[in-house]
Amino acid sequence: MKKWMIGCSILILLTILLTGCVESQKQVLDENMKNTTKKEIKLSGKTKTAVFAGGCFWCMEAAFEKTPGVIESVSGFTGGKSKNPTYNEVVSGETSHYEAVQVTYDPEHLNYQDLVQVFWSNIDPVDDEGQFSDKGSQYKTAIFFENKEQEQIAKESKMELEKELGQKVVTQILPLGEFYKAEEYHQDYYKKSSVRYNLYKQGSGRPSRLKEISEMRNKNTQNTGEKDISTLTKNQYHITQENGTEPAFDNEYWDNKEEGIYVDIISGKPLFSSSDKFVSGTGWPSFNKSIDKEIILREDTSLGMKRTEVRSSTSHLGHLFNDGPNGGPRYCINSAALKFIPKKDLKKEGYEHYLKLFE
Repeated sequence: MKKWMIGCSILILLTILLTGCVESQKQVLDENMKNTTKKEIKLSGKTKTAVFAGGCFWCMEAAFEKTPGVIESVSGFTGGKSKNPTYNEVVSGETSHYEAVQVTYDPEHLNYQDLVQVFWSNIDPVDDEGQFSDKGSQYKTAIFFENKEQEQIAKESKMELEKELGQKVVTQILPLGEFYKAEEYHQDYYKKSSVRYNLYKQGSGRPSRLKEISEMRNKNTQNTGEKDISTLTKNQYHITQENGTEPAFDNEYWDNKEEGIYVDIISGKPLFSSSDKFVSGTGWPSFNKSIDKEIILREDTSLGMKRTEVRSSTSHLGHLFNDGPNGGPRYCINSAALKFIPKKDLKKEGYEHYLKLFE
C-alpha cells in the first residue's frame, strides 16, 4: 500500500474524531519540530556524500538530518533504468528505482561508519518485500557505495549485523549510479508537513518494528558477548542494559589522563582513544570521535526530550551532544560501560593494532 494512502486514511479518521483540532495540533507539532531539530555545529567546510535506500525517504531524511555532523539529506531516487523519473513513476514499481536519500556530511565530525550505523538503526534489514507497510521494489533497502572504501565498510557492517540478528540481512550493497532528486514537496517533508508525516510514520508501523529489531539485536549480542552479562556489577548492568546514567564526577574514568583505549565492557571491542578524550567539565568521560565502526546512534525520546543515544552492539554507552571542541561533537560516555586498556598493555591484551594511534 502506498504511504500516502495510509497517511490519508489515518488523517481522515482523526479529522472525524477530532474536528477542529488538526490545525492546533499542527502548530504544536511544528513548534516541537523546531525545538528538536539538530543544533548547528561548527563545520569544517569539507564534505562527503553517502546514499542509502531505507524505504520511505521522508523517514530516512529525518533520521539522517537529526544526526550531528550531517549537513543535509536529500530525498530522491537511484538504482533504476530510466532518466529523471517522477515520484509517480517510481511508486508504480516500473522504473526499478529505489526511494533513497543522499546524505552530505562533514567528515571531520562524522565518519561513514557512523552513517551506516544510523542507517541500520532505522530500517528492517530482514524484510525482502519493502519496508514496514510500504511494499514493492521501490521500498527495498540498499547501501549504494561510491568507492571501494565505502563498499568494504558496508559489507563488513552487514556481516556484523547478521551475527547480531542471527539471520540473513537482505539489504543490498550496490554501486551508486545516477541519483535523481525528488520533487520539491518531498524535501524536508517531516518539517513542512509534520502532522501528516507523523501520522504516516506511526501508521506505517515503523517505530514499533524498529523497537523489536533493537531488542532482538541487544538480546542476541548479550548472548554472544565475550563477557557474560551475569558477571557485571549491579551498576554496570544498570548502565549498559537498563540505559542508566552514573553520577557526574563520581565514576572511574572521568578524570583519567593516561594514554590508552577504551573498549566495550562486554564485547571488548574498541570504542574510543585517550587521544580524542578532552576535559568537558561535565564529570563524565568525553570524546570528540570514536575510533572504530562499533558506535550506533539512535534517537532517544526518554525524559520528555529528544537526544541522540550512543550505543555499542551490546550496551548503552551514553549520549552525543554538539558542544565539543570548536563546536564539534561530544560523546558523553558512562565509565561503567567501558574498560580502559593502557597504552603499555595494548600488545599484551591483543590490541596492538591501535598502537598507531599514539605514534
